[in-house]
Amino acid sequence: MKQLKKVLLIIAGTVSLVIGILGIILPLVPTTPLLLLAAACYVRSSESLYTWLISNKYFGSYIQNYRNGHGIPLKAKVMGVSLLWIAMGYSILFVIPLLAVKFLLFGVAIYFTWFILKQKTLRKAE
Repeated sequence: MKQLKKVLLIIAGTVSLVIGILGIILPLVPTTPLLLLAAACYVRSSESLYTWLISNKYFGSYIQNYRNGHGIPLKAKVMGVSLLWIAMGYSILFVIPLLAVKFLLFGVAIYFTWFILKQKTLRKAE
């Protein structure tokens, strides 16, 4: 069972990493949260993958900036909150029929919006 968990975490981390890398190029895909998710999956499953990820010259800085308390880039915050509300809004309005579940999703969206916005914003060096 422990080996299965490890494999599933590696798969989840790799999928998150690939989508996060696409987010560097594509404007609607949030990079930092997905790279943080990949790091969280890798730290629990593979020390070598985690070390490779956080020391990578292209996207390791996203994770290091967050871990060192420098914050999340403003673009990542805007994209994260925007995509959150688009997905939740669509689900609440068109997918979920139960009123109680709609209120629950609305509350979840408010919480995660607050969580993202309370994170420090990374300022570019001037």
